[in-house]
Amino acid sequence: MTIRRIIGADVIDLRHAVLREGLPRETAIFPGDDDPNARHYGAFDNGLLIGCVTLHPSKWQALPAFQLRGMAVVPDLRSRGIGQAMIEFLERDLRHGPIRQLWCNARVPAANFYRRLGWQIVSEMFEIPTAGPHVKMTRTLPHAL
Repeated sequence: MTIRRIIGADVIDLRHAVLREGLPRETAIFPGDDDPNARHYGAFDNGLLIGCVTLHPSKWQALPAFQLRGMAVVPDLRSRGIGQAMIEFLERDLRHGPIRQLWCNARVPAANFYRRLGWQIVSEMFEIPTAGPHVKMTRTLPHAL
């Protein structure tokens, strides 16, 4: 498996299949995907996209941050470390930049995955229409060594 930065258009089909199944494809295109400062990452196995995640420039408590969005892994390949590898890769990618804060609206079933990677739940549960129950989570990255 290899992980690398990719363009926003490359994540749409996997996002749609995993996160927006049964909804129109356009629902997998998020506001901010085309922002020049957005970062899209893909995990590949033999050239096939098997995982993706996006970071959108954002704010957290009025400070510069990235919002993690659209994290998806091919269902048959879940629980094999692909998601963790993508998070670790993007964190290394951000280590030398000025933005240290990450946040996301995590689906409740995924909250423990993020907690194991150092994220903290910072809200009560809330519902996102068409996406189900979520919690807000944050992570402040350590500075580069």
